[in-house]
Amino acid sequence: MATGKAEDFVTLVSSDEHEFVVSKACAHASGTIKAMLAGPGEFDESETGEIGFREIKSDILERVCIYLYYKKRFESASSEIPEFPISKDMVLELLMAANFLDA
Repeated sequence: MATGKAEDFVTLVSSDEHEFVVSKACAHASGTIKAMLAGPGEFDESETGEIGFREIKSDILERVCIYLYYKKRFESASSEIPEFPISKDMVLELLMAANFLDA
């Protein structure tokens, strides 16, 4: 993983308090996260660089983080984009998380 400054990353915290450090460039693939980090005064998260998701469990938030990197990687792909793998037991929870996160 490339190294960077702390301000280039955001920490996403799941309901069971697992922390996921994600680059802001990838996190901005989520409209909700992008809005929360938009600027000073809007949300505390823009100051702290940490966002807590009380309704999203760690296994789901982990897949969301992987998807954010996947989406960033293929955002300007000119060839066919590979399918993003999702296990059947996570589909509903991932759909609800993606809807909330506007991802």
